[in-house]
Amino acid sequence: MTKIQLVTNAIIKQGLLPLYYNADETVTLEILKSLYRAGIRAVEYTSRGESALSNFTKMVEIRNAEMPDMLLGIGTIKNQKQAEDYYNVGADFFISPGFVSEVAEFLIPKDVLYSPGCMTPTEIIEAENAGVTFVKLFPGNALGTGFMSAIKDVFPNLKFMPTGGVDTTKENIESWFKAGVSAVGMGSKLVSKELMASKDYAIIENETKKVLDIIQSIIIIAQN
Repeated sequence: MTKIQLVTNAIIKQGLLPLYYNADETVTLEILKSLYRAGIRAVEYTSRGESALSNFTKMVEIRNAEMPDMLLGIGTIKNQKQAEDYYNVGADFFISPGFVSEVAEFLIPKDVLYSPGCMTPTEIIEAENAGVTFVKLFPGNALGTGFMSAIKDVFPNLKFMPTGGVDTTKENIESWFKAGVSAVGMGSKLVSKELMASKDYAIIENETKKVLDIIQSIIIIAQN
């Protein structure tokens, strides 16, 4: 099995990709541990601050020592230099807010999953032609489930994941899966700034467990 397929399968199996960023290294690592305890085995850290690369490097160290089955992805990648920096410190997969051809050309031949954000059929076609197999629908709240339903038959070989505005309620999550997505990306709705500021790691863990349970129940019903 290719590494791209391995990561894709892991994200689809849990049905949820949590994403977050915190400038503080300790908070970053404690959130990672709480997500792991909840059952998460693939997570996206967003490269949005000056400490992102150093924090991510530490995340890789902790993962290697304590949670070897965790896949660590990096988000908000906008150019090849960023991709190279995180590839060199051990990122397992890469996510962008938009499609960046030079990032695709750098990562895909290395058998590394690259999931770009797309919001038009033109962008999705460009990404697919570049070898992308897992597309991030972004921003999900602007596109809506109707967009996913309308395009899914046009791109039968692609997997889709909305990010941006996906809620933690069963109704919202179920509407996306019924529309045809393979997973949902969830940031501040799951790991909020308030929870990070108050360091409520137990709440993050419990809320994540609840969302995972909701998604698994949806997946099981869909399979029967």
